[in-house]
Amino acid sequence: MASSPAHARTSARHLLRGRRLWVASTVVIGLLSFLLSLLYLGANSNPAGAMHDLPIAVVNADRGAVHGGRQLNLGAQITEQVAAAPQLRGKVTWKRADRAEAKRLMGENKAFGALVVPEDFSASVLGLAAKGDTSPSRPTLEILTNPAAGSFGSNMAEQVDRAAARNASVTLGKKLGQQLAQQAARAHAAGKHVAAPSAPERLLLADPVEVVVAQGHHLGSHSGYGLTAFFYTLVLVLGGMLGANVIHMQVDTALGYAAKDLGPFRTAEPVRHLSRTRHFLVGCALMAGVSLVTSALAMAAAVGIIGIDASHLLLLWIFGAGATMAMGCTALALLAVLGTPGPLVSMLVLIGLAIPSAGATIPLQALPSFYRFLAEFEPFRQVLDGVRSILYFGARLDAGLARAWTMTGVGLALSLLLGLGLTRLYDRRGLHRTAQLAPAALPTAA
Repeated sequence: MASSPAHARTSARHLLRGRRLWVASTVVIGLLSFLLSLLYLGANSNPAGAMHDLPIAVVNADRGAVHGGRQLNLGAQITEQVAAAPQLRGKVTWKRADRAEAKRLMGENKAFGALVVPEDFSASVLGLAAKGDTSPSRPTLEILTNPAAGSFGSNMAEQVDRAAARNASVTLGKKLGQQLAQQAARAHAAGKHVAAPSAPERLLLADPVEVVVAQGHHLGSHSGYGLTAFFYTLVLVLGGMLGANVIHMQVDTALGYAAKDLGPFRTAEPVRHLSRTRHFLVGCALMAGVSLVTSALAMAAAVGIIGIDASHLLLLWIFGAGATMAMGCTALALLAVLGTPGPLVSMLVLIGLAIPSAGATIPLQALPSFYRFLAEFEPFRQVLDGVRSILYFGARLDAGLARAWTMTGVGLALSLLLGLGLTRLYDRRGLHRTAQLAPAALPTAA
């Protein structure tokens, strides 16, 4: 028969009757659920309503055409109408560019799409008005998408472009209808018979412009429509945060601060004192070494086994290791400074506040202002920009990688300063983790 440990005993019923255990558990878990619901749904409930300065390129490549003895450029009129649309003022930033510049903006993650007026637009519109009863061909407007900047943001830009093209088409159709009516009136005045437009022709004149959609910045078929960068970043962030918890516990176990449970077996090392500062430094050193391995394994799974589209593998490995180390040291600093609440706070900082403000699924320009403010310094966004640049934009520094390196380095430095500064303060005040409590007096026999 197994022997019971020589400690004071209690019962499950006694624990469950205790108010403190219920209150503490309910408050912590309830508050965490409330905050996560508030943060996540607050960021994603109304992207269109929160949209602010979504960058979209607008291109007028129209060469124009001669009409009535004067040069006419309908493309310029349309782009002016689009840029001046009052319903989009403050919501969209139209970046005027030529086709090459629009491609460059999308290739640098600086535009979510483009609306292009092609070279023959004016000529095709005038030809449509002059065709009379022959079979007309439709002028076109081209929409270029950029799923590499995020599939949701690219779709938002496409919807904006479609609405702008539709408005331009309706306005142009009214002008064409008026022009054809004037031509018919002049013909009747000259005694000529002009056949009325057929039903298909009337429908065409009501909405004469055809919209053609194409991918403006190429994205591979194994890029998850622009979401592989988000999930890869999530792996790096979780690797750092969860890795910090594992390392902290492993160091505690090695020092005898905590026992190790493996199934029903429990072992404990003799307690050995180590200052809080050195404990934190040991954890960071382990995190630095382990990050090199975890980044390589994450890349092996994603690229080698799953087969996601990726290039610049050496850079992806190095950046992944740096990002994981920065996240891990941040979590270790919070553990060292806060103790037991550390994992909860690190989860809020690195996941709860970070993911909604990262621009990973909903673009930053479609988030409420509070989340755009968080995005300036929350670490998830910085790492995501770097991963996106490496996976989708040729590892260009101006596509987010330079900012990612800078902000990741700043975050690591601040975490080290926080951890070292406060653990040294604790050590100087004698707040050691190995301080022994006076043993409780054992009850004497009656």
